[in-house]
Amino acid sequence: MGILRPARMTKVGLIGLRDDESRILSLLHDLRIAQIETLPPAALAELVPERGTETQRAIGDEALRFRGLKNALPPAPVGPPRRFDSVEEILTAAKAVPIDREVGDLKREDDRLTSEERALDERLGLLGQLAFYPDRLEYLHAQSFVSFLGEGTPEARTRIGTLVPPEADAQFLDDPATPGRFLVSLKTQQADALTRAAQGSGVKLVAVPVLAGTVPEERSAAESGRRKAVLRRAEIAARLGAIAAQWYGTIAAIDEALQVEARKIEVLSKLGAGRTTFAMEAWVPDRDVGRLEALLRRATADRCYLYRVATTEEPPTLMDNPRGVRLYEFFIRFYSLPQADEWDPTFVFALVFPLFFGLMLGDWGYGLTILLVCLWMIAGFPGAGKLPKFGRDFVKRIMSPYGMRSLAYTLIPGCLLAIGLGLYWDEFFGYALFQRLFGYIAPSNLHANPGFVGVLLLFAGFVGLAMVTLGFLFGLLKEYFHHHLRGALGKLGGLLFAWGIAFFGLSLIHPKTLGALTSAGFSFSSPLFVGYLALMVVGLLVLLTAEGVMTGAMSIIEVLSHILSYTRLVGILLASIILALVINTIGGGLVVGGTIVGIVIGLVIIVIGQSFNVILGVFEPGIQGARLIFVEYFSKFYSGNGRPFRPFGAARTHTVSTVSPDGLTTGPILQSPPT
Repeated sequence: MGILRPARMTKVGLIGLRDDESRILSLLHDLRIAQIETLPPAALAELVPERGTETQRAIGDEALRFRGLKNALPPAPVGPPRRFDSVEEILTAAKAVPIDREVGDLKREDDRLTSEERALDERLGLLGQLAFYPDRLEYLHAQSFVSFLGEGTPEARTRIGTLVPPEADAQFLDDPATPGRFLVSLKTQQADALTRAAQGSGVKLVAVPVLAGTVPEERSAAESGRRKAVLRRAEIAARLGAIAAQWYGTIAAIDEALQVEARKIEVLSKLGAGRTTFAMEAWVPDRDVGRLEALLRRATADRCYLYRVATTEEPPTLMDNPRGVRLYEFFIRFYSLPQADEWDPTFVFALVFPLFFGLMLGDWGYGLTILLVCLWMIAGFPGAGKLPKFGRDFVKRIMSPYGMRSLAYTLIPGCLLAIGLGLYWDEFFGYALFQRLFGYIAPSNLHANPGFVGVLLLFAGFVGLAMVTLGFLFGLLKEYFHHHLRGALGKLGGLLFAWGIAFFGLSLIHPKTLGALTSAGFSFSSPLFVGYLALMVVGLLVLLTAEGVMTGAMSIIEVLSHILSYTRLVGILLASIILALVINTIGGGLVVGGTIVGIVIGLVIIVIGQSFNVILGVFEPGIQGARLIFVEYFSKFYSGNGRPFRPFGAARTHTVSTVSPDGLTTGPILQSPPT
């Protein structure tokens, strides 16, 4: 398990007998540790691509058939995983399933009834609107005229009556119970004129369907037809349930086995084949090469040869962080996947992002609120169905449920830190709650001690210096390991300049603290001050020498701005506190005023304003905290644009895996070894 580097990858080659090919691919599928690559042209020149067989085509046909059967049947309890010892056994089991015709007929009938039920629902809705029409509906249609049901405002109803041309011979019947609803019959050739008039008046028109009886008669017939459709659909569902109870487990197992075989067929184009042998290449985590070789030899009775391939290709990236740190890979993948041979920044991100988030939030009321929302997201949004639909749709457009859950996990440490700092600073939705209730004045309370802001700014500056330093160190090591000595020298110069300029500036602001103050007062000749100046000058010269004048000058500005950029940690904290103070002052003043109207308005201001500040408390610390890492820290060493590691295979649920739970011994494998 790696922390600061992606998992080390090794490219391996494999030569085996074609009799063992299915067995080997099954093992690789279930291990899920090998990304199979297309053989290079030099190897393919000596081999030929694999060609499809009748068995492979049969697998494709059956896989399509069983995927349809599985989707058509309702899920049912499934027994223990089923074992298949050969491809022939899978195909034999597939041919023994006799339910295709019945399931197909039932599903087609159910689809037809669903469409019929939907049409009847629409007809019932229209008939409900036509309840004011007393005559038979067949009178509304003839070869020479058509009828429409219209609905709009009363003013729109009046306007459309004046817009329809006289030659249309339009006859209107208004609904006395619903102003603006009307029935209109007119000549067929003037229907377009009515449509244009409706569009100009804001009236919704619906063509009256061709029906024979009165509205009550047609409604009774539609309700009867709908009841029959619902009853028949219930019978179909019951029959499909009975079929599923008998066959779903078998179908699920065969479907999974066929999907495994289909995946194996898909990778055959990347392999090369001889008359009796085949060859492949794959990327495998270096730590798994030995285990893979042992399992392959055991599965094939030592009839295969696995070897490491010397290559200059860029390996795929497999991030391999501990479980808690792995949650923050979400942010790294969102930005850009690291290359396989560079630093993995996830561990540092997992340490500093919660620190930045909690410091910028800094209020235990906001922290507790966001923490509860995070726990609600992790629980799967229970009760979210009662929220307004537009709000739910908006959230879904922003991020998937899985992404929301991952984000919630990463925010929890920051919320806990914000709660701790808020308690220490006595900040509760912008109120000094402990001071008001108990008379306790926290020494670090920003309301009672505004001078503490300077301490926070100094802390933010040192945080910026630490992050820039760490970025330069990683960049220096990266350049050194890649044998870019000039680049490593440039990173060293940036590092020295960062420390020199930081302490040079701080010695001017805090001479007593940083050693520039002597018994006679401030002195430019103080040894420490001279040391800071020398460090800055040396770093500047090294940076300009390594990167050139133009690039070096830009790097100087970048170093200084990146360190100062971390003062936004305090700026966003103060902005949140000031906004909360404004909300509380205005809303609280109206509430204390005593009038009913003032109390209501004040409470509305407090609730809406604090809700808005909570939303800002998620987005501002989250976005700005990630930005400080992505820009000011990543820019020193991070390239990104890595190629993700996509291992061949998928998990089995309904069939027996070729790999036992201990991962060391092989279980049943498709296609028994030859004798």
